[in-house]
Amino acid sequence: MTENRAVQQPVARLLGVTKQIGSKTLVNDLTLDIPAGQIFGFLGPNGAGKTTTIRMMVGLISISKGDITIGGRSIRTNFEEAVAQVGAIVENPEMYKFLTGYQNLRQYARMVSGVTKQRIDEVVRLVGLNNRIHDKVKSYSLGMRQRLGVAQALLHRPKLLILDEPTNGLDPQGIRELRDYLRRLCREEGTSVFVSSHLLSEMELMCDSVAVIQNGKLVDVRQLKSVGEAEAGPLSREILFEVNDPGAAHALIGGTVEAEGLVVRALRSDIPGLNERLVGGGIQVFGIKEVVVSLEDQFLKMTGGEGIE
Repeated sequence: MTENRAVQQPVARLLGVTKQIGSKTLVNDLTLDIPAGQIFGFLGPNGAGKTTTIRMMVGLISISKGDITIGGRSIRTNFEEAVAQVGAIVENPEMYKFLTGYQNLRQYARMVSGVTKQRIDEVVRLVGLNNRIHDKVKSYSLGMRQRLGVAQALLHRPKLLILDEPTNGLDPQGIRELRDYLRRLCREEGTSVFVSSHLLSEMELMCDSVAVIQNGKLVDVRQLKSVGEAEAGPLSREILFEVNDPGAAHALIGGTVEAEGLVVRALRSDIPGLNERLVGGGIQVFGIKEVVVSLEDQFLKMTGGEGIE
């Protein structure tokens, strides 16, 4: 499995992508690889260029400079073959509300070659609409319509699913259901997902990696979920020791004295030994925990505290 990760090519690449309208630059020289088989998040403050980027990726607006490739096919020079590998929901999924969910999928399947009845049944099961697929869409909740939209986008087995703010208007249960479906999609179908959202806490739970843009430029790319220490090698982390005397603890094992206690960067395997040295030196240890910086804190630091869309 480790070897597959090492040689797997990005499912999509943004290569120096720029979008200009008049004298205004909305996206500026954006270069980004979207890994295969992952849920990849796209974050940015208000007006950062997220939706503009997504519209260029699906061909809704033109690219001023640079290129976007999907599965190795260029949006600019080989548009039909590139977008044939993409399923997308930009803003809200549009459905025929007077038709049933199943009739909507059948209608869409007529426009795409190779979509069988068996495939329709597969995606209905995948998004969990078995019990309501023959009800009219006008009776669906917003969350059910989002799931039907995802099912529609998956009918032709795309390599990349692009979702622009898919959790808008969903209640907590709907958001969790969508997150579970997307993770199952990656696992069972091998589809990569590129998703923008304004819910940082939800992106932290949903995504394997995230990219942050600001003023149309890439700020950073962060991996949120480790591939595991066995594969990635031992990883050091910041460990907080809650102790009665941080200064004395610092003299014993080093680290940084903070209000909550002593913070030490160490491997997970080092923690028992460090704790033993503290206790042996007469230090009272009340708690040991890893210092975790939330995605929200990281985002605010990277963007200087600007709001997000």
